[in-house]
Amino acid sequence: MEEPLRQHSAKAGDLTLAYYDEGASRPEVGAGLPLVLLHGGGPGASSRSNFEPAIPRFATSFRTLAVDMPGFGGSDKPSVVGNYFRFAADHVVRLLDELGIERVHLLGNSLGGGTATRLTLEHPDRVGRLVLMGPGGLSYNLFHADPTEGVRRLTEFNLEPSREALRAFISTMVVDQRLVTDELVEMRYADATAPGAREAMVSMGMSFFDPATAEDGMLWREAHRIKHHTLLTWGREDRVNPLDGALVALKSIKRARLHVFPNCGHWAQIEAAEEFAEVTTAFLAAHRERS
Repeated sequence: MEEPLRQHSAKAGDLTLAYYDEGASRPEVGAGLPLVLLHGGGPGASSRSNFEPAIPRFATSFRTLAVDMPGFGGSDKPSVVGNYFRFAADHVVRLLDELGIERVHLLGNSLGGGTATRLTLEHPDRVGRLVLMGPGGLSYNLFHADPTEGVRRLTEFNLEPSREALRAFISTMVVDQRLVTDELVEMRYADATAPGAREAMVSMGMSFFDPATAEDGMLWREAHRIKHHTLLTWGREDRVNPLDGALVALKSIKRARLHVFPNCGHWAQIEAAEEFAEVTTAFLAAHRERS
């Protein structure tokens, strides 16, 4: 039997962040860089709820750190200062400094994709390759209406939290509704209603609507500055950040490529777990320090 994941915590500037740390990087794979996983948002989100099945797969090739971002999981739940992407990216960098890690590959899902993008823009020397899965901020919907179905369901939960509203939100994440189990709803509801969790989520959400901070989250306007090899991954049936949102980033990022998973929603790492790990590992493994 596989050993259960063990959570750690460390200082990240003025916050304490929780994280999982599994595996060891192989020097011949991806220049031996560690891999940092940054999870999506939404009620009850955490690195474990997003990436628990993926962590062991990546840990066979990379030292894999799955971080609970500020406001989520076992990490501190502060009020957000500025736009959340920048706020979270700054604290992830401070966590890496605390752990003595100079350079990493980054993989971000949704909210974590926006955080990974902001980190890459502000600290390009700290990043090897970038993997983004239905990323927030970088996604620009050309044909779908805003807000999307997933974002509407998220807002409904925040206005009136309930298990039914949470189930409705999670249902927009996947095509295969068998993945929306009672156990998953209960686990995420407990995390979403833990002390400080709702207040932190509201603060995070407001950072994307407050005119003083919202524009800083429009990462698609800065995408052309990314020089890294970038893998954009998308579920074809994504109802949170629809597939047409990939087009601006694909056009703007010089070294971007796009992989689309059929019959898959916003949680490719869960719904297309094996293919996602295979495609991502192959992309990261091709990294060379001067590539």
